[in-house]
Amino acid sequence: MLIGSTPRLTELAHGGGCGCKLAPSVLQSLLADQPATAPFSQLLVGAETADDAAVWQVDENLAVMATTDFFMPMVDDPRDFGRIAATNAISDIYAMGGKPIMALAILGMPLGKLEPAVVREILQGGASICAEAGIPVAGGHSIDAPEPIYGLAVIGLGRPDQVRRNTGARPGDALILTKGIGVGLYSAAIKKGALPEGAYAEMIGSTTLLNRIGGELAPEAAVHGITDVTGFGLLGHSLEMARGSGLSITLRREAVPLLRHAESLAQQGHVTGASHRNWASYGADISLPADCPDWQRHVLTDPQTSGGLLVACAPEAAEGLLARIREAGYPLAARIGEATAGEARVFVA
Repeated sequence: MLIGSTPRLTELAHGGGCGCKLAPSVLQSLLADQPATAPFSQLLVGAETADDAAVWQVDENLAVMATTDFFMPMVDDPRDFGRIAATNAISDIYAMGGKPIMALAILGMPLGKLEPAVVREILQGGASICAEAGIPVAGGHSIDAPEPIYGLAVIGLGRPDQVRRNTGARPGDALILTKGIGVGLYSAAIKKGALPEGAYAEMIGSTTLLNRIGGELAPEAAVHGITDVTGFGLLGHSLEMARGSGLSITLRREAVPLLRHAESLAQQGHVTGASHRNWASYGADISLPADCPDWQRHVLTDPQTSGGLLVACAPEAAEGLLARIREAGYPLAARIGEATAGEARVFVA
């Protein structure tokens, strides 16, 4: 990593990670008049719902999945930036129950401000995660941009009958979250030089942990729906599942797993702008308890970069699936709530 007069990556970006995403309300407005994809009978999953990837059915045994995800840096180490961005992009395929097969790089760099060696490290970081996932970076596209941008377009495969959407939750389902919450809070603390000792390694460990468990859970009939928790925060992505599935979701706030310093950082005010935008976009459809402090709400709206999977499953299978998820390398996985019949909103208990 270059030193001296070379600027920090985060200094070159006005935002970072999935906190760069447009607010949910803005996105809904932009997509409101887009052409319908319904005439394409083989398009199993398109833009009509807030799912993680598009899915095209080839035949009764094969479906192709496609997604793209990119953002500006939330960390200053270029290799770590590449690793986080790649892990985050590949997650969309796992969240649909698929297996990634290849990726294309998306790169925008202010080459007048960054040395080529720094950009190479970003690309190498992304390629290392793709190698871990067992896929090649088969090409890509690059431009000279005012801010550093990196991500991937990812192609995956799956069975049509094993596609797991965020619209599949059923009344009575248990909800499992596979990773801890707090990445946005850690990112905000990084920018202020206030991240506690050891917290950076914890954050990198979480954000570079592939969500491959999604593809492993998809064949299970007890697993009804999956989505990954990213820029809209736990409340936002839970609300998308509630709306898509036509039911209510109740989250038990004390059961939500947190990164080690998430609570203290939220209490100290290390909150991202995206957290405020998230609440402004969907807060009307969230029911919070009267004793919920502001810091706890900020945790629940905290934008996650390369966050965990939210899994809706039959309640009788929940404990067995949770044990399996933890054994697969997700130690913070927890059962955090349930789905019930009712209006499409999220209740926090």
